[in-house]
Amino acid sequence: MMEPTLINDVKSYVFELLKTRLKPNVLYHTFNHTEHVANAAYEIGIGEGLSEKELEIVVLAAWFHDVGYVVGHQGHEEEGIKIANEFLKTKGVAADVLADITSCILATRLESIPTTKLEMILCDADLSHLGLESFKEKSSLLRKEWEVLCGKELTDIEWLSENERFLASHIYYTDFGFQKYNETKQMNWLKTQNDLQKTIAKKREQEVKLALKEKELQRKLDKDNRPERGIETLYRVTLRNHIKLSDIADTKANILLSVSAIMLSIALTTLFPKLDKPGNAFLIMPTMLFVLTAVVSMVFAILSTRPKVTSNDFSPEDVKNKKVNLLFFGNFHKMPLNEFEEGIKEIIKDRDYLYGSLTKDLYFLGIVLERKYRLLRLTYNVFMFGIIVSVVAFFISFTLMMMNAS
Repeated sequence: MMEPTLINDVKSYVFELLKTRLKPNVLYHTFNHTEHVANAAYEIGIGEGLSEKELEIVVLAAWFHDVGYVVGHQGHEEEGIKIANEFLKTKGVAADVLADITSCILATRLESIPTTKLEMILCDADLSHLGLESFKEKSSLLRKEWEVLCGKELTDIEWLSENERFLASHIYYTDFGFQKYNETKQMNWLKTQNDLQKTIAKKREQEVKLALKEKELQRKLDKDNRPERGIETLYRVTLRNHIKLSDIADTKANILLSVSAIMLSIALTTLFPKLDKPGNAFLIMPTMLFVLTAVVSMVFAILSTRPKVTSNDFSPEDVKNKKVNLLFFGNFHKMPLNEFEEGIKEIIKDRDYLYGSLTKDLYFLGIVLERKYRLLRLTYNVFMFGIIVSVVAFFISFTLMMMNAS
């Protein structure tokens, strides 16, 4: 008669063994897989009309069939048999039962063919996932385990081909296993074939696209290998970065300008009306410092963002002699349209003139940017130290007021 106590002891033992000794890179042959096989073996055994003793043997074999992975993946069946014999002997399991458990575990090797009903039941239970809707997910875990545990890395086509071949050649040995799992297994086989065909077609499509892309890339490289291309990229990227830095400086100045304006508004509406009272005389100095900080910060913030347009006087001869940078609007905003168009044509025709104008434009943009950031740094320093001094002044004034009052 099947002893539930023994099965429960084995389940607890296997759980603890796999939890403590199984390496993290074993992703498929875990306790979940072992428990699934044990449950499937019990279900198939019931369906095949096993006796209580036979059912106990096949379930015990299911619990121990993959525990050898705690030692290693190679020869894990033999290691599982050793672990099973060592534990079950302590539970008083008979020698003939141990022999049947051993034969069942050895039958789960891929190259083995089961000969007894118990062996067939365990083999069907071990590969019952082939006939489940979760086959694809479990197959992905097995693939990952092969990669990290065995170093066996397969491409998508190789993996799908392996699965298609295995599903096509696999058979369920028991009538119950065939009835329960074979139909879904056939569907999984067809899905795998379909996935394989799609993957092959996708790879071919990618190869065609890659070949076309390589040709296009080579064409662009041949075109882009001209020196002008790199020079144009240099100017474009550098000018864009300088303009972004200028925008950042303007944004920071606007923020400080807004904060200073709010501070000044608070001082004028809240603090100033109280200064005419004799009892509030101690607020005069801190308030003046507070207002001075806000005003000075606003002035420097405005200076850092205040536009300055230069206006240079030059003649058409200067343009022809390449002495004028027509890329800066401050130089051409007073020019007649026809003269400006002629000047641009001169720049376009002359490569050196064009790059020289870009260089000047970049240089003077850097000069303006340096001035902005210098004033902006000064503004933030004034604001920071002014706020600190104002707060300290308020604190000292309040302290002196309290001491005089006492």
